[in-house]
Amino acid sequence: MVMGHVGPYVQLRPLGGGREWDCDPGAVRRATPAERLSAATAYANARSRGEVP
Repeated sequence: MVMGHVGPYVQLRPLGGGREWDCDPGAVRRATPAERLSAATAYANARSRGEVP
């Protein structure tokens, strides 16, 4: 998930939360529908196990 921009970098964060990291904007692309579904499923599963708030 894109959180913002700092200087020449894009700040990214995992879908379910966590630590942000900086990335070169040239290396960023939109997630495919399959990637978004996979991330949402992984987040829902982790949440059901009590691993994320």
